Amino acid sequence: MTLHAISADTARRFFVTRHLLAPPRSLTAGPEGVMRAFAQLGSVQFDPLAVAGRNHDLVLHARVADYDPAWTEDLLYRRRELFEAYNKGLSLLPASELPWFRHTWDRHHEIYRPGVFLRHAETIEHVLGRIRADGPLSTLDFERRPHVDWAWGPTGEIRAVMEALAEAGILGLARRNGNRRYYDLLERLFPEELLAHRPSERDQIRQSLLSRYRGHGMLGTSGQAEIFLGLGPAKPPPDDPLPSREVLRAELIESGALLPVTVEGHRGTRYVVSEDLPLLEAASRAMSLPGAPSVTFLAPLDPFAWDRAFLRTLFDFDYVWEVYVPEPKRRWGYYVLPILFGDRIVGRFEPRIERKAATVHVRGAWWEPGFDPRNADGFVDAVREALDAYVRFARADRVSWAESLGRERRLFGTVRRRREPRGSAARGASARV
Repeated sequence: MTLHAISADTARRFFVTRHLLAPPRSLTAGPEGVMRAFAQLGSVQFDPLAVAGRNHDLVLHARVADYDPAWTEDLLYRRRELFEAYNKGLSLLPASELPWFRHTWDRHHEIYRPGVFLRHAETIEHVLGRIRADGPLSTLDFERRPHVDWAWGPTGEIRAVMEALAEAGILGLARRNGNRRYYDLLERLFPEELLAHRPSERDQIRQSLLSRYRGHGMLGTSGQAEIFLGLGPAKPPPDDPLPSREVLRAELIESGALLPVTVEGHRGTRYVVSEDLPLLEAASRAMSLPGAPSVTFLAPLDPFAWDRAFLRTLFDFDYVWEVYVPEPKRRWGYYVLPILFGDRIVGRFEPRIERKAATVHVRGAWWEPGFDPRNADGFVDAVREALDAYVRFARADRVSWAESLGRERRLFGTVRRRREPRGSAARGASARV
């Protein structure tokens, strides 16, 4: 086992490159580009908030040329090349990974079987019977029933039952209509041979652990609790039949799947997946990223930003997603996106897609200490290009700026453009962002 010691500059070049952001928006337009992003990142976290675009769409927009959310909808709900599972949070993953994430379904099944499934047995049979007979259904297709206590508070019994059946791997997500979910039997959504493949729970958890390292690209052994959520404790109690994360990580290192790395100025060891070694070696040889620096906007839950402490030490950037912070306590704004310029994070801004007005409205912009957008070589043109791509993604016509952002409006403009018709040959059928 070779321990790779790299400089902070090398780490930044490697990190941006392996995240397919050097340059951004460079993967082939279309579903193939989307699947290429998933092949590299492994999973992309789903979040339904669509103030600036849904999280998974923002992640893919940053990497895929002329990204259209309809491509992901097609891969997820028609071609079934993607599926939803919990991997740190609710995420989209390649369907080929499904057998390695059954442990989350199996665990929920064991949790619900003695409680929820017994208490609501009659309702469960009713729901499953209707779906068997009628195909994919949502809660609207059932009669209203009394509320029950559920994870986020009191909710309708039908919704609670359908969510429990989905979390236990009995139902699967057939499609979404906005935020409304339609469920079908899991065996009708995926091939029998895929569902029949059942690795051991130990192997599944080890593969899930590897997936977290693949997603981020340079994780250590600690960080925010949610980074390793669902993989058990780092050191489980002696009577736990499953090994600790430390043991599973050691197995991944021993097999060569993970390679240890130390980064100048950073405490502890981090790990890269073995497939990324050529990128790491290339970043070590290079003096800078190739080409002129580009700009992209990072999603709040982008794998790039999973480890906020790493972001702070490597990029000198303190990022807090403040959607759950009361407004008087917010330092920046409700839904704020970091601005990546080459291999530096130089600021953040708060866009809001105003769909009826076909406008992207920028409510706020904040630049990092020492960075002046007027003086950074190539930055203004790079922002204009990124804003133009973002306006197309949002299916908007223009950018408007808050009154307090007069300097930014003069620098970056309003990107007025003619909207493309829906269903155009260039972009395919559009989905709401």
